[in-house]
Amino acid sequence: MPLNANFCARCGGLIEIRVVGDRPREVCKNCGQVFYRNPLPVACSVVLNESREVLLVKRKREPLKWMWCLPIGFAETGETIGQAARRELLEETGLEGRIVRLLDADSVESDFYGDLLIVTFEQKTVGGTERAGDDAEAIAYFPLNKLPPLAFSSNEKALRFCEEIHREAWAIQDSFESLQADEGQEMLSDGLVMLVKDRAEEVTRLWFDEVRANPTTATYRTVDPVQLFERGFTAVSQFGRWLRGREADDEVRAFYRALGQERKAQGFALHEVLSSLTLLKMHVWTYARNQGVWRTPLDVYRVLELNRRIAAFFDKAMYHTTRAFEEDDV
Repeated sequence: MPLNANFCARCGGLIEIRVVGDRPREVCKNCGQVFYRNPLPVACSVVLNESREVLLVKRKREPLKWMWCLPIGFAETGETIGQAARRELLEETGLEGRIVRLLDADSVESDFYGDLLIVTFEQKTVGGTERAGDDAEAIAYFPLNKLPPLAFSSNEKALRFCEEIHREAWAIQDSFESLQADEGQEMLSDGLVMLVKDRAEEVTRLWFDEVRANPTTATYRTVDPVQLFERGFTAVSQFGRWLRGREADDEVRAFYRALGQERKAQGFALHEVLSSLTLLKMHVWTYARNQGVWRTPLDVYRVLELNRRIAAFFDKAMYHTTRAFEEDDV
């Protein structure tokens, strides 16, 4: 803890403690100069790499020597707190940074330095070469869920907030990559897909009423209603599993080729069958969309992602149905 002053820096007089304002302060008995104790400003930085790992510094000196922390150091006279953060990042890690956002401002009491005001920014690297320098024994990147014990609790607080800020964007990115990969990985829209599956009877009823009344599917009124409903229910109830990726492709192909062959044998025109699939697609999408919530960008993405998945699925369904009409023996 910093020592109290004994003599006035202005006139050399003795210092005493008096209550000034609302708290005891150091005051010169000779000239009356009041010496205010202010927290020391500290600049700190969070730097993430493309793998969402955070850059940490292993401390070379006391306090908390050999412990890991974010790049951190005291602001100096004549520089802003942001400039201090960029300077400390460069000195300790060799990296040039650009401030992206303010993450946290935290008051900390240090046994070594006294009261500190730690201001933490997120920075994006724009240059430099990674190296341990200045007060750093080593530098390394760590996953956010596998951090070593950190020297400062304010670092933990800032990292939790940083992760919270990025959570939605990262979730959207991961889900989009899964959508592009088409490998049955978990996606943000899986909850809505399962909702359709769980409410298959309700969704099928909406389609059933529509397909028997719509003028573009007039022949469907001649089909046994029980059989028609069961076929639609099978398609909707299996929708969630069929939508999961390539492992279901053979099953989807078999189902819709069989459907096409059956409708062709019954004398249906192809345009009626395709219209019935379009109506099914519409009711699946509308039902799922109406159950969704539209409060955050993550909610919006979830619904739009489902729309993309539904469109891709029904493209396959219509393709296989059409091929069944074109081929005599599929």
